[in-house]
Amino acid sequence: MIDRQHSRYDVSGIIHNQLVRSATSIGANIVEGKASSSRREFKKYYEIALKSSNETKYWLKILLERDKTSIKDKKVINELLLEAIELSKMLGAGVRNLKNKNLVFKE
Repeated sequence: MIDRQHSRYDVSGIIHNQLVRSATSIGANIVEGKASSSRREFKKYYEIALKSSNETKYWLKILLERDKTSIKDKKVINELLLEAIELSKMLGAGVRNLKNKNLVFKE
């Protein structure tokens, strides 16, 4: 496993840092999108939020697969993963709707 090969690196810390960055990016981009001045900018921020949500799912899956993750932690991580999956579905639907030219953006 990579932990043994690169023991000088704190793999858990790296994963944790990336997970926190991607998860907090979701909300930050939604807030930025809501404050945007155009439909195009609004859509851009929601697309970024969707990408961050997908990245968050990736990091949660990595944690689930790690040997060092306890069964108790895996249960919590799995619940977070289910929430991230739902959030990705909602953001994906929102982005698809924003791509529909018939929607009117309130400026």
